[in-house]
Amino acid sequence: MSTERKLRAGLIGLGAMGRNHARVLSGLGGVELVAVVDPMGDTTGTLRVPVVNTVSELIALGIDYAVVACPTALHEEVGLELAANGVSALIEKPLASTLDAARRLVDAFEQAGLVAGVGHIERYNPALQNLRSRLEAGELGEVFQVVTRRQGPFPHRIADVGVVMDLATHDIDLTSWVTGQAYTSVSAHTVFRSGRPHEDMVAAVGQLADGSMVNHLVNWLSPLKERSTVITGEKGCFVADTLTADLTFYANGAINTEWEALRSFRGVAEGDMVRYAIPKREPLLVEHERFRDAVEGKASDIVTLRQGLRTVEVAAAVLRSAAERSTIRIDAPAEQH
Repeated sequence: MSTERKLRAGLIGLGAMGRNHARVLSGLGGVELVAVVDPMGDTTGTLRVPVVNTVSELIALGIDYAVVACPTALHEEVGLELAANGVSALIEKPLASTLDAARRLVDAFEQAGLVAGVGHIERYNPALQNLRSRLEAGELGEVFQVVTRRQGPFPHRIADVGVVMDLATHDIDLTSWVTGQAYTSVSAHTVFRSGRPHEDMVAAVGQLADGSMVNHLVNWLSPLKERSTVITGEKGCFVADTLTADLTFYANGAINTEWEALRSFRGVAEGDMVRYAIPKREPLLVEHERFRDAVEGKASDIVTLRQGLRTVEVAAAVLRSAAERSTIRIDAPAEQH
């Protein structure tokens, strides 16, 4: 890191995720956390920076970029104010709660020529980063199917969106990013069991541009917390557990079976299993490092707003499919993941 002045950063929102951002920003090299915006103030009294009431007060302190961790429904309003004042932004996922709001955010930051990204943190999970590089190297051969399961207890902090926008956007983004393929269609079912106006469980089947199939099961109705990504292809399958950042490969076996009844089915055979040793850095820290570098003008791998918009497009198609009980075709994106 150079000896030049530190970037001045602000944080908007002090919920569960906002406090994690505050922790990382407080120790991030080359960055000074200047202030935090939250109308409730610092309820725990642990912050060492001022807490102000409004975004305009934060901007007046002079910041280079802001991390937007307020409720999803407020992302558009906050993001547009930052863009209008020349402030770069890292916006928590999903980019916005509606497609139109996401598009307006993309337009605002692009027209202002500002660095802006979306906090799709799974891209920085060590298991998925390792998996992506192995897929790019052809270790799985042709990809047949991507299956994700993301379930756990209801998060009481979420009130403005359902499980599709809150959780399934993780799986939509990571699937496109890991495979390098865009979604072309989705078909989904949702259920409402918690008495809230938003869905709390979704099962979605889709297809990617290369013809591979995807399947997402997402809910916040289960006491079992699970974060699993299984990718099956011609050479075997990869299993990524993003809770533990473990990656395992199950190879197709090359040993012929002598059991006639099994041999008549010309399928794959069980082969070696490999669990990879992967360096495990905190994904949120890596995400912040990448965004800091981008703001400094360095080449950096961040999730662009257009990629975030694409994820909202697919999520909106999932909700539309469930409402209409039909398969929804999805047009090719302007920018691939």
